[in-house]
Amino acid sequence: MSSLSDIEQSSFVRLFFSCAALVSVAGAHDIITTNLTYTRDISRIFAKRCVGCHGAGSSIPLTNYAEVRPWAVAIKEQVLSRSMPPWGAVKGFGEFSPDNALTQEEIMIIAAWVVGGAPEGSSALLSGQSSAITDRPPHAAMRDALVITTSATLQQALSVIGIRPLQNTAVDSVRIIALLPDGGIAPIIWLYNFDPKWKQSFQFREPIKLPAGTRIQSSATLQFALEVDASSTHARRYRPFTGTLNTTVFTTPFR
Repeated sequence: MSSLSDIEQSSFVRLFFSCAALVSVAGAHDIITTNLTYTRDISRIFAKRCVGCHGAGSSIPLTNYAEVRPWAVAIKEQVLSRSMPPWGAVKGFGEFSPDNALTQEEIMIIAAWVVGGAPEGSSALLSGQSSAITDRPPHAAMRDALVITTSATLQQALSVIGIRPLQNTAVDSVRIIALLPDGGIAPIIWLYNFDPKWKQSFQFREPIKLPAGTRIQSSATLQFALEVDASSTHARRYRPFTGTLNTTVFTTPFR
């Protein structure tokens, strides 16, 4: 019986080391568990959203698989936290043009690709690289029409085409809405991880017509400017105004 036990023990030891060797070899390569690939799926997202800042010659170029792969895990974490690309507003809360934020689908594709092993794919499926989004409409020249702090009510109608945060400090999370006289609520913008060094204005996809009696309100103390089309013959710069929760703003109506 003892000799049989020795044989079994010896076989177990050989099997153990054989399995260990296989695991070691497999560990040297990523285990691919996704059909998503860099060439077919990720390169197109990066060409549209990322290479404008991460093109050739930048501090962290992301123009091909060899450049992207070492950063894959970090990229996943950045896009899931919506820290990259640096847009500073929550997608879907308000409509902007251009809107540089990743869509939820794009975020999930990038995350699933990384979790699935970040495979490269066939070079035949590689997208044509672009350094920027090419389907953007012309950006209208804007000027500040009204500067508000926290909240204000419009006595006269106002048509705005954009909004510009005026904070000198970073904004973690602040929502700005328009409370309409008929009881409706119009989302204006949800600033999220906004950095003032970007000095960014957000242009609406379509002008927002705010009737008299509309209350513009932010969820936390914030100074911001409502902007109008600078080319309008009726556009004028209003005196900077610091609003409070009970302030009525008097404006000249746009005709």
